[in-house]
Amino acid sequence: MTTHEVTNQVPPLEGYDVFAADAALLEGVHRHGAAHALDELHLLGELAGSAAAQRLGTEANEFHPRLVTHDPRGNRVDEVDFHPAWHELMTTSIGNGLAGTPWSEPPGTGAHVARAAGFMVWSQVEAGHGCPVSMTYAAVPALRSDPALAAVWEPRLTSRQYDFGLRRAADKSGSVAGMAMTEKQGGSDVRANTTRATLTPGGPVEGGETYLLTGHKWFCSAPMSDVFLVLAQAPGGLTCFVVPRVLTDGSRNPWALQRLKDKLGNRSNASSEVELDGTWGVRLGDEGAGVRTILSMVASTRLDCVLGSAATMRQALTRAVHHARHRRAFGARLADQPLMAAVLADLALESEAATALGLRLAASVDDGESDFGRLAVALGKFWVCKRTPVLVAEALECLGGNGYVEENGLARLYREAPLNSIWEGSGNVNALDVLRALSREPMAVDALLTEIRRAEGANSDLDRATKDVETMLLDPATVHEAAGARWTVQRLATALQGSLLVRHAPAAVSDAFVRTRVLGQAGATFGTLPAGVDVQALVDRAMVG
Repeated sequence: MTTHEVTNQVPPLEGYDVFAADAALLEGVHRHGAAHALDELHLLGELAGSAAAQRLGTEANEFHPRLVTHDPRGNRVDEVDFHPAWHELMTTSIGNGLAGTPWSEPPGTGAHVARAAGFMVWSQVEAGHGCPVSMTYAAVPALRSDPALAAVWEPRLTSRQYDFGLRRAADKSGSVAGMAMTEKQGGSDVRANTTRATLTPGGPVEGGETYLLTGHKWFCSAPMSDVFLVLAQAPGGLTCFVVPRVLTDGSRNPWALQRLKDKLGNRSNASSEVELDGTWGVRLGDEGAGVRTILSMVASTRLDCVLGSAATMRQALTRAVHHARHRRAFGARLADQPLMAAVLADLALESEAATALGLRLAASVDDGESDFGRLAVALGKFWVCKRTPVLVAEALECLGGNGYVEENGLARLYREAPLNSIWEGSGNVNALDVLRALSREPMAVDALLTEIRRAEGANSDLDRATKDVETMLLDPATVHEAAGARWTVQRLATALQGSLLVRHAPAAVSDAFVRTRVLGQAGATFGTLPAGVDVQALVDRAMVG
């Protein structure tokens, strides 16, 4: 029998330039001095929008990494076997300079903004492989606290060559870095770590004083990396160590992979539990200064949490808009239905604000604005990552039942959406970090307020909100009352985003954002915009193609 003709279905979202389609991202690259990277970003965007790249993302998540503890002869090998799609994704990321490469460029050249834009583009293909890419990027500033170790590892981590496999790092064309901090009994409270480090001079590792580490790491992502930053208790207190997987004599450092985590999302990435038993490491920084030493790495991975979440938002928005433009219901395109248009416009506001903030944070790395970054990165990590799951859920609903099935891509985005809010310090940890900075680091507070005030006079509603924020920061309860930390962070984050949009986005975007996010003139769900918002302008700006 002849089956029915299929009509009113949406064409595949493929064959487009992911970078060029994102007006906010494209404008931000120009604004922050990274226009020299436009050609490379367009090429990456075209690849990201191809059907072939999307298949890579699907395959990397359908064919999960496999733990191989022993070889056929019974020797312990502790390896992870990845699908070829994973390696292609990693090759593209590292080949496009999305790992450590920007640190090899002179300051002020826009290298970190260009890298941030590329990270956002390629993360829309597949987010899981972004974990080792991000940790490789973040390891470099931490290693720079020890010039000898930086001299050994920085050339390897800034390479554009992806060279997979457990071999001596000196024999490889490029290296990937990971970290191992959390333990079963402590989680985010890394000072509760019980892994022990004993000074043992003359070990087969490069760069400085050597120790033997013994303990168990509860969450170690990217266990096939070439080198790790590991926290352990030395005689002088919690200390950071550089731990290679393969020693200088070619033997393997004890690094027993106990199991791979069975996670909600991020399934392409092999998060693991690791047993250390006489594992060689080199001290990075002073004994007892482990948290301070590793903070620069955490700041960079938190930046990537913002960028990765902004990328997830953008891809979810793109899929929702694409569907609404091609699907008809009740006699009109979904995109032309007033209530659907309001939802899409609201999603677009959230996405553009996240993108603007992420690029501004990357620009602060280029320009050496450490005081600004100290507070702003924590604000962004809390707020953007918290907003991502609710945005993806709403975008999924725009597709109805079609959004809930795997083949349309949003199901994977939905599983991925909560992750960045958990990693590199949960929401509460970041909120408390903000409180500590507000009470102890006046230069960071001044840098943040200076940035917000740069929009002064351009939007009267934002001006009033800025005054309210300044008053709030003068109240001792703001910086000493932990229970109110989330509210404080939300107000600071939205004021900062509002300032960025007032200065750099079209008036239709900035006015709507200030009214809905800064002043709170919106409901608790997306699509509850106040009267007078230029919905059509917001939807048109978010359109692909």
